[in-house]
Amino acid sequence: VVSFTTVADLKEALDERFDSCDALVMAAAVGDFRPETRLTGKLSRSAGAVTLRLVPTEDILAGLQGRKRRRQIIVAFAVQCGTDEQIETAALEKLAAKGADYIVANTPDAIAAERSRACILSSDGVVLPWAGRSKDELAVEIVRLLR
Repeated sequence: VVSFTTVADLKEALDERFDSCDALVMAAAVGDFRPETRLTGKLSRSAGAVTLRLVPTEDILAGLQGRKRRRQIIVAFAVQCGTDEQIETAALEKLAAKGADYIVANTPDAIAAERSRACILSSDGVVLPWAGRSKDELAVEIVRLLR
């Protein structure tokens, strides 16, 4: 277990370990956005309204593509909105863009929930069909892919 807080922390941990791992299950992004400016100290309520500008973070998983070994397995996740077909289409685009072998597609309802409705896709199509499952059940299915 490697603890991290920021996208930079996760990138550093992956840079140190990715080349020697057999599989990477990238269960979630640290965050797709970060504040443009980091403030030190405390904002005072008496100063009034604050505008927060967010900028996209680096896509760490996509950045690992060039380092992926032939037998190394990458499982990505895609949280999407839309119909099952729309979600699958977007997830397959992410699968290709990130150089992953499998992608778990689910909806925002999965975030911080015990259960989720999800499917697992590969470039060949559906590996595990859409269904509501506990996250433990989904984890078992993901581990089966790593064998």
